[in-house]
Amino acid sequence: MTPTRPTEADRADGKASLCLAYYGDDFTGSTDVLEALSRAGISTVLFLRPPTAQQLARFPGIRAFGVAGGSRTLTPEQMERELPPAFEALRASGAPIIHYKVCSTFDSSPTTGSVGRAIELGRKVFGEQPTPLVVGAPVLGRYVVFGNLFARSGLDTEPYRLDRHPTMSRHPVTPMTESDLRRVLAAQTDLPVKLVDVLQLEQPGDPGWTVAPGVPAPVVLFDTLREAHLPVIGRVIEDLVRNVPLFVVGSSGMEYALVAHWRRRVSVATADACGLETVEQLVCVSGSCSPVTARQIAVAVEQGFVALDAGPGPLADEGARRRLLEQALALLGQGRSVVLRSSRGPEDACGSSRMPPTDPEKLGLQLGGLLEQLLKRTGLPRAVVCGGDTSTHVARAMGVEALEYRGPMAPGSPVCRVYAPGRVAHGREIVFKGGQVGHPSFFADVLCGVPGAS
Repeated sequence: MTPTRPTEADRADGKASLCLAYYGDDFTGSTDVLEALSRAGISTVLFLRPPTAQQLARFPGIRAFGVAGGSRTLTPEQMERELPPAFEALRASGAPIIHYKVCSTFDSSPTTGSVGRAIELGRKVFGEQPTPLVVGAPVLGRYVVFGNLFARSGLDTEPYRLDRHPTMSRHPVTPMTESDLRRVLAAQTDLPVKLVDVLQLEQPGDPGWTVAPGVPAPVVLFDTLREAHLPVIGRVIEDLVRNVPLFVVGSSGMEYALVAHWRRRVSVATADACGLETVEQLVCVSGSCSPVTARQIAVAVEQGFVALDAGPGPLADEGARRRLLEQALALLGQGRSVVLRSSRGPEDACGSSRMPPTDPEKLGLQLGGLLEQLLKRTGLPRAVVCGGDTSTHVARAMGVEALEYRGPMAPGSPVCRVYAPGRVAHGREIVFKGGQVGHPSFFADVLCGVPGAS
C-alpha cells in the first residue's frame, strides 16, 4: 500500500512527498480544505488553476495542494470539458489520494454542479475501485445521519434537515428539496450508493463494503454525526489506497477524517497560532445573498462599519462605479471600514439572487476590480470577500495565482496570504468567506484578527 499519512521521516530529512491533492467545486470550499489541512500542520497551497511543476517548486516542502475550481455552477456538459483535464493534472502529481471537494451543503442538481456526473468522470480517470463519499463535517455544523444531511444556518442555530434549511431549501440555483443524499445522487447518476451508517461505524471491526454479496460498491457514503466517527472513516479510506491514486469525494469532512486518523498514528503538530495582528480598517466586498451574511453586515454597521450598495444598479455603468469608488475612498480616508454589498439578503429584489444566471460572473469581476483599486489607493493589508461564486470571480479579477493559510477566523473561512506576482493583492491577507459561514460578529473578528473576538 502506498503510504499517505505524514511520517516522522518526512520531517526529519527535510523532504516531503505529497499526501493529497484536491479540486474544489467552488472557491470558498477550497479554502475550507486549505484550512483543515494547514491547521493539522500539513503544509498546503491552494492554486486557482492546476499548477505546473515550476509553480509547485515555488513552495518547497508542501504536503498537499488544491485547485479552486468552479464546477458547482457548471452543466454536466461543461463539467465533461472542465474536470477530466483537471483530474489528469492531479493524477500526474503523484499524490496517493485525489479529492473532489464538494460543498458541505451538497449544492448540486442533475443540471447544475452535478456531483453524480463528477463521480462518473473521476472514476473514468482513476479507476473502478470504491469511491468514498464523506459530506458531514461536525466542526462546520454539518451532519449526515442514516444518509440524510443536516446543516446549521450559521454557527448558532439548530441543525436543519437540508430540505427544510432556511437557505438551502430556497437556493436560487440549486434548491435542495431532498435531504437523503442517496436520493439526491440517484437523480444525477446510475451508480449504486452503499451507506455506512452510524450503527456500523460504532460497531467493532470494519464496516461492510458491498452493495450485494461479492459486488463492490461504486460509491460508499459515510454517516458523520460525531467527531469520534472521523478517525474510523479516515482509517477505512487510507486502507483503500493501493498503487494507484484513490479518488474520493466530499466536503472538508474528508480531510478532517484523514487527519483524525493520522493523528492516531504519528504526532501531527497544529498550526493555529499564526500571530494575526489587529488592523485599523477593513475593506470588504460581498456578492452573497445569504441571510447569515446579511446579519453579519448589519452587525458590522452597528459596530461602526459603513455598508454601500453595490448591486446591478450601482454597478450598471462606469460613471456609477466611479462614484461608488470615490464614496468608499472618502469613507476609508475618514478611518471607517467599508462593505460593498450586492444584496441586503435573500428577499432583496435588487440583489444577486434575482439576477440572470450569466450576471453573477460580471458582478464578481466588477467587485474584484473595485476591491483591487481600493487596496491600491489605500494600502490596506487585509480584506474580506463574501460569497462562494463571488470569491472565484474576485480572485481571478485580482490576478490571484495561489493562497497560503495565514490563520483561523471562522470555520471554513481562514485568513489567507495571497500570491499574485505583479498585482496589488500580492502579499495581502484576504478572507474568502462562504455566504453561510461565521458568527454575527464576523467582520469585527477579522478586524481584530481573533476568531470570535467581539
